[in-house]
Amino acid sequence: MKRILLTTLTSIVALGCFALPASAVTVEEGLAKAKENLVKYTSKPEFVAPGEPFDAKACAAGKKMMSIPNNSANPFLKGIIDRMKTAGAELGLEVVEGQNQGTPAEWVQQVELATREKYAIIDLISGIDPGSIQPALEAAKAAGVKVMTSHFYDPSFEQNPVVSSSLTIGFGEVGRILANWATVVTDGNPQIAIVVSRDVPPTIPLVEEFTKQLAEVAPNGKIVQEINVGVTEWGTKIQAGVQTALQANPDINVVIPIYDSMSQFVVPAIRLVGRTGDVKVGTFNGTPFVLDYIHSGEVDMDIGESLDWIAHATIDGHLRDACGLPSPKALNVPFYIFDKSNIADAGNPAQFDTGYGDAYKSGFRKLWGLE
Repeated sequence: MKRILLTTLTSIVALGCFALPASAVTVEEGLAKAKENLVKYTSKPEFVAPGEPFDAKACAAGKKMMSIPNNSANPFLKGIIDRMKTAGAELGLEVVEGQNQGTPAEWVQQVELATREKYAIIDLISGIDPGSIQPALEAAKAAGVKVMTSHFYDPSFEQNPVVSSSLTIGFGEVGRILANWATVVTDGNPQIAIVVSRDVPPTIPLVEEFTKQLAEVAPNGKIVQEINVGVTEWGTKIQAGVQTALQANPDINVVIPIYDSMSQFVVPAIRLVGRTGDVKVGTFNGTPFVLDYIHSGEVDMDIGESLDWIAHATIDGHLRDACGLPSPKALNVPFYIFDKSNIADAGNPAQFDTGYGDAYKSGFRKLWGLE
């Protein structure tokens, strides 16, 4: 049987049991559709080459790349950058993290450092809108540094002109997966508290597609409350917001923290109101400590991505651009659902890259001329 599976504005927006647009399907039809939509995310991911083979070592020789996360405290992004350092070193590409605490002033400092030190590539990874620091990026571009993004733009976004190339990720697709899962896990009756950060641009397509998909598969589904917390305030606002929402709305049966590092504040809130196990939790990223919450029964599902696969795909795409080759339009890293039926595959304690298979490793090595 198939498994069933972010303005830095801080606000808690009650939607007053906002009903989704009327759906043409019945509860039973929507539930069946949602189950069917999840099937492709329950098989081990397969490697698909993002381009033609090229001499990656010759391309990387003497080059440096600075990868700047939206906040160095984010374990998911730090994990990707650490793996890019390893993958890059094998090719002769020096990868450096642009460390920061989530403020635009710090992002600008790192861009200016990379410009002064003549880096070949600046990689804005998952959360920094190029428009928010455009003058610094324009100066970098004028100095010969190529500005690229990874794990940031949804395919629906228009790329900022200062950006040379972008490795997009389907945030809208993630939203659809979450909506389908919420429908299945509640037998077609999802009453949802969704935790978002609307100051992070990819949040927008994710939530839009979540809402649309929920309307298609859950005619009785509701987004009971949206809890919007700016990324720099997760540690002080999320737990209180979720706890208040659950106390005010006892009908909530699903909490969706759209980025899984939010879960460290969501889980205690659910625990404090005595609803662990009763309220289902589904999320996205596949960060190990959140996967461990699945082991303990405090999170029910996490849409995982192999960080090492993302790292390899980012190195591959950025090097292609830096060396004048066609660059992929997407990361092409598959999403894979972890839940109680397969969480053992991720290790206990869970590991960043365990459970996805390793087809991508030999795949990239062949593309790069290493074997």
